[in-house]
Amino acid sequence: MDTSRHRSRRTLGRHLTFRTCGTLLVAAGLLASGCSSGGTTTDASLVAALPESTPTELAPYYDQKLSWRACGVEGFQCASMKAPLDYDRPARGDIKLAVARKQATEKSGKLGSLLVNPGGPGGSAIGYLQSYAALGYPEKVRARYDMVAVDPRGVARSEPVTCLDGKEMDAYTQTDVTPDDRRETAALRTSYQRFAAGCQKRSKKILPHVSTVEAARDMDVLRAVLGDEKLSYVGASYGTFLGATYAGLFPKRVGRLVLDGAMDPSLSARRMSRDQTAGFETAFQSFAKDCVGRGAKCPIGTGGTRDAGKRLKSFFEAVDREPLPTGDASGRRLSEAVATTGVIAAMYDEGAWPQLRDALTSAIRDKDGSGLLALSDSYYERDSSGEYANLMAANAAVNCLDLPPAFTTREQVKKALPDFEKASPVFGEGLAWSSLNCAYWPVKATGKPHRIEARGAAPIVVVGTVRDPATPYRWAKALASQLSSGRLLTYEGDGHTAYGRGSRCVDSTINAYLLKGTAPAEEKRCS
Repeated sequence: MDTSRHRSRRTLGRHLTFRTCGTLLVAAGLLASGCSSGGTTTDASLVAALPESTPTELAPYYDQKLSWRACGVEGFQCASMKAPLDYDRPARGDIKLAVARKQATEKSGKLGSLLVNPGGPGGSAIGYLQSYAALGYPEKVRARYDMVAVDPRGVARSEPVTCLDGKEMDAYTQTDVTPDDRRETAALRTSYQRFAAGCQKRSKKILPHVSTVEAARDMDVLRAVLGDEKLSYVGASYGTFLGATYAGLFPKRVGRLVLDGAMDPSLSARRMSRDQTAGFETAFQSFAKDCVGRGAKCPIGTGGTRDAGKRLKSFFEAVDREPLPTGDASGRRLSEAVATTGVIAAMYDEGAWPQLRDALTSAIRDKDGSGLLALSDSYYERDSSGEYANLMAANAAVNCLDLPPAFTTREQVKKALPDFEKASPVFGEGLAWSSLNCAYWPVKATGKPHRIEARGAAPIVVVGTVRDPATPYRWAKALASQLSSGRLLTYEGDGHTAYGRGSRCVDSTINAYLLKGTAPAEEKRCS
């Protein structure tokens, strides 16, 4: 389970998003940050705003007209938008980006377009729009805004990055990421190399051009094409990094930006991975406390949370030695890597805790791994036919391009293991090794850690959840402090992201901002 497999997902079964460092689900990027123990990196550069005037060579993109059409989902319209493959050399050709919208239900008093992104990187914004945002966002918001999404370059409907076929992905997801000897370490390295080689073979043209900076520039083209003077946007998880990057590049074009489950762009990949490792441990402690409080119904014991962690770790070690049957038609068994991914998948939302308890009960007491396999498959977006969405491929492609790798050698991982295991006795070892995946990437990283101030931007709302496993609360605090107009909204709760997850305080604050432009007071806290 490589960090590039730990994205910024939202609720299981509803809308999942996430980003990792260097390898994570935040997959290839989030989990891997520097090994330092401080806050931000000291050498982080500053994102500079682009010129306010549109360069002549980009005018054809900004002046294009979208041809909207029905797209198979009632109430939605779809279109295709052109963007330059390479913004520095537009003459090299175009890339086609898929766009979808659901128009505002009120004809008068419209506020323009509200762009949404669920994170990942690699999550389909159009899928999120059609399955949740344009249906589940507050009615008043949907009445005043055209709800809009664009799948970022390399994602889903927008010339997706592809790397491995279904059977190859099955093998990749089951690779042992807690190697016990040189043979298993070599097998892990080979797995990462095969993944990278597959991406290069199948997606060579687009791999150098799926960075967050390029995706943010695409959003500005879309803003202009939609006829909006300024961009209004709600981004979750990795979507906060995308939105903050937009603000840094185009501060004067910032309308109402909500960055929910925020990332800190000033961190290295290794530091991000280590922080995220600690975040998953915090989430697990909350789950374990709830579980052991249920007495005999808890499959990981009735003692304290520390004992629960030891028992879960022992279970992982047991399935590493002897994987469990799952009843899967293709013969897959529950390995340590798959079991760990299944547990981590449920850490994103406390609403998934009952499903995790049942899955662990079946695995530990009945030797049936089907429940944890189902959670893992949901995380990886594997369907019943054995095919995978391009989420993991896009996740790695974006993360490995945005930041230099967390680790480049096995020796570096081994040296960092004590720090990662201190951050999480349960998940630390696996997440450290998972952060090695970008070391073998075929395209050199074009990004680096940086601060985003977005001077001159309108107020930007940054939302942080105190016990968020995928984007630790400290990241939200850091981003809000970097942004010259950042306003931090704190949710005292569990799970990944906060908007639309049950807090009236959070929802009413964000709704007031989106509908009236009323930004929250500094350091507002909600429960």
